[in-house]
Amino acid sequence: MRFFSFSLIGLLASLLGALPAAHAQSPDRYCPSFIEVKGAPEPTHRGEFTFSPYTLHWSHNPEHKPVVLAAMDEQVPGNRFCGVALFSNSFGQPSVYVYVGQEFDHLLGNPRLFVKVTAGILYGYVGQYKDKVPLNHGGFSPAIIPSVGYNFNAHDSVQMKVLGNAGLMFSYGRKF
Repeated sequence: MRFFSFSLIGLLASLLGALPAAHAQSPDRYCPSFIEVKGAPEPTHRGEFTFSPYTLHWSHNPEHKPVVLAAMDEQVPGNRFCGVALFSNSFGQPSVYVYVGQEFDHLLGNPRLFVKVTAGILYGYVGQYKDKVPLNHGGFSPAIIPSVGYNFNAHDSVQMKVLGNAGLMFSYGRKF
């Protein structure tokens, strides 16, 4: 388990190093252009790294394992983003979530509060655990994950992700 979590961090750090530098004149992006809001201002950050060391499950299951997640997002105009999350699921299986998302700032009039919603494809619940996520086909299933967060400053935030009827994931985000 520890090897897997350190491998996740190492892989995402490698991906971070491979991202091209953001230039106002050359918007090299990995996200598909159709998710951008045309005419919207450029994002203030290139992306965000997210790390989650803890997930609270709604119900106790002796088969549950600790969930560790590392994710990398790329920001595009219109407060939208795309990304990939690598994690060890609740049953200790290596898993991945590829997604697009939208951030909504100034929740309840507070400039530090925000909501994010992502939608994408999840892979990793296989074998005896294939029925633990809905609409699973060959280990692949659709997912929609809402979260609420708090910005400490321009770069650091904490987030709480709602994982359907499974539980809550708590994470730290660092914009770069």
